[in-house]
Amino acid sequence: METIAQPVTLPRRNLRSLPVAAGLAALGVVYGDLGTSALYGLKQAADAAGTISPDAAMGIVSVILWSLTLIVAVKYAILIMRADNRGEGGIVALLALLNVRNAPRGSWRASLMIVGLIGAALLYGDGVITPAISVLSAVEGLKLDAPRLAPAVVPFSVAILAGLFLVQSKGTAFIGNMFGPVMLLWFVTIGVLGLRGIIAAPSILGALSPHHALMYLFQSPPVIGFAVLGAAFLALTGAEAMYADMGHFGALPIRLAWFAVVFPALVLNYLGQGGLLLANPSAVENPFYLLAPGWAHYPMVALATFATVIASQSIISGAYSLTQQAIQLGF
Repeated sequence: METIAQPVTLPRRNLRSLPVAAGLAALGVVYGDLGTSALYGLKQAADAAGTISPDAAMGIVSVILWSLTLIVAVKYAILIMRADNRGEGGIVALLALLNVRNAPRGSWRASLMIVGLIGAALLYGDGVITPAISVLSAVEGLKLDAPRLAPAVVPFSVAILAGLFLVQSKGTAFIGNMFGPVMLLWFVTIGVLGLRGIIAAPSILGALSPHHALMYLFQSPPVIGFAVLGAAFLALTGAEAMYADMGHFGALPIRLAWFAVVFPALVLNYLGQGGLLLANPSAVENPFYLLAPGWAHYPMVALATFATVIASQSIISGAYSLTQQAIQLGF
């Protein structure tokens, strides 16, 4: 008779001893991907919109902010993270709670298993594209001040990603403790940059109202509205890591890091990018980097590159957790 292996107790759970310390480590493991989406999320949505009018800038920022609020803050941080399997999170842990592994063929629970495994496959797909798009978006900042370096962007990105996989075997605790302070610096920096953009165009604060998002989506041509909505969801990449990596840190430190650091910094930065577009629509070329003063471009490229390496690591850790759980459950 087939038996299902039970979740094992790993040394990584020592990270739960102090919520603040674990929350700092969670910044380096869980929120790298979600935190660095500011590099390209709004830019891709603005590119999908075409012409950037004040109403478009306001609407796009509102779409992103309310997507973060409803999908990440409400859905993941408040609701889904309440469903854990002996402390483990992720879609496979959710399947274990539903006891779908031994469900009779053709039953509704068997159908849920298929849907859940498709969802797990989608997380692997996110793990395939996230390292490439995140690191490339960071390194491409070099082209603003040094266009001659453009041919080196891809080789440099490949070298960075190869180095990332070489240190992955050191484990989650090692990587989290090393990268957590860097991500704290990242979130403080993008929050401060966002304040610069808000000061330049305070009217962007109107994007905090969801009616701007709804008006823009309903008044735009359906093709453009759908394209903007799809591009805006790039700002949510990595949200699944909050649930998938819950076994590493516990729910409290992950929620603490989100509501105290990550969410406020992202809101400020997206508002700042939107304010920059209101003041200077031509900044759509790269609104994230153009928020920074000229002297800070190279330091920002370095910090963004380091942060996107961490972003890649976070989705890799999530995929590893998912794989371990799938093996334990006999999939």
